[in-house]
Amino acid sequence: MSLNDAVAFANSLATTLMITIIIFKAGDGTHSVSPINEFDGDAEVVAEIDPFAP
Repeated sequence: MSLNDAVAFANSLATTLMITIIIFKAGDGTHSVSPINEFDGDAEVVAEIDPFAP
């Protein structure tokens, strides 16, 4: 998905689930989101969305 779509999706997930979500860039250049506890670190992290951050 595009970066704009990934940011919108990550913000929605983070505020709904109240967990930290990361946005990462996959090997093929697309962006995706994942809960931080499920991310294995194999891709470039673009952003981290923390619903508890001020």
